[in-house]
Amino acid sequence: MSGPQTIVVTGATRGIGLGLARELLARGSRVVICGRSQESVDKALATLGAGERATGIPADVSRRDDVQRVWDHAIATYGRVDQWVNNAGMSVIRKPLDQVPVDAATAIVHTNLLGVINGTAVSMTGMKKQGAGVIWNMEGFGSNGMKAKNLALYGATKRAVTYFTESLAKDTKDSPVSVCFLSPGIVLTDLLVDDYEGQPAELEKAKKFFNILGDRVETVTPFLAAGILEPHKSGDRVAWLTRGKAGSRFFEAFVLRKKRDIFAEG
Repeated sequence: MSGPQTIVVTGATRGIGLGLARELLARGSRVVICGRSQESVDKALATLGAGERATGIPADVSRRDDVQRVWDHAIATYGRVDQWVNNAGMSVIRKPLDQVPVDAATAIVHTNLLGVINGTAVSMTGMKKQGAGVIWNMEGFGSNGMKAKNLALYGATKRAVTYFTESLAKDTKDSPVSVCFLSPGIVLTDLLVDDYEGQPAELEKAKKFFNILGDRVETVTPFLAAGILEPHKSGDRVAWLTRGKAGSRFFEAFVLRKKRDIFAEG
């Protein structure tokens, strides 16, 4: 593809989304972001400092009309959308399911699953009209069936996103629009730490695991951005934390006794 690509990244006002937008811009792309409020979008755009190569509007990805406005804004600004990244996501405090407020449970399903469905449907419709495009759905803990205490809600949404993407990859096999997987692994963000709000002892235990397999945003997002910009067909996956890499990390931690502290870096 000649010329700069236009890439939409949802939920890009902080964390992985913001880091991904920054790295895509560094590689010459034009980026469209969205977040929950105008204030958060404005702050993110100021942080990116890319001038006319970056734009954004507020949107709630659980609302199809909001997502459609993101697409329309991208088209009005840059004329086309080459790639769409369904990154927006949330988690809830790690508590037993019966202690999770119903509004929090509803919100995580609406954001993590319905948001991906909305983003995929809107972008797929537009990309079919323009004749090409790639859609990326963000995997997370639970995507591969792995389970952990008090992560049933988050893990269930991510498992559903993976099934959804696998199915659409088959549906779009011979389509000009590709649907692919983006797998960042364990990344130190507010989302990760906020799961343990009010549970400092549990967070300290979790840090031991995170320090083996986890990484910082600035470590992971350059790899993801470079992968996104490669040619892809439906069903392709750009994954940072592969089984081989995870195995090497455990070997280094328990055999070579190497210590990592992602919470102290930066």
